[in-house]
Amino acid sequence: MFQLMVFVPLVMAIMVLILSLSLILGKKVKLNREKSSPFECGFDSNSNFRLPFSLRFFLITIIFLIFDVEIVMLIPSVYSLTKSILIYWGGVFLLFIMILLLGLFHEWKQGALNWAL
Repeated sequence: MFQLMVFVPLVMAIMVLILSLSLILGKKVKLNREKSSPFECGFDSNSNFRLPFSLRFFLITIIFLIFDVEIVMLIPSVYSLTKSILIYWGGVFLLFIMILLLGLFHEWKQGALNWAL
């Protein structure tokens, strides 16, 4: 009980010291219009709200999500290799990779991967 009575005030004192030092020595940030804006999604949210949304930004987001889901599906499939039949696993894995590669080549031919404006 005595250790708790010593430990709690000590932790509180260290916490107050660290917080006060961070307020005193911390970097002062000057807020501007862009930094204080709640959105960082490719358009200015403080201007006219009826401006059309950039389709290019939307396509880049969708491509990112597709390949993000690909990683989420590939990692567990590698872990399941030891518990499955190798020929069936290889066939499903090859089919999955082929579908992704066909999608990638389709996006490439459509020009969605062309980053230059």
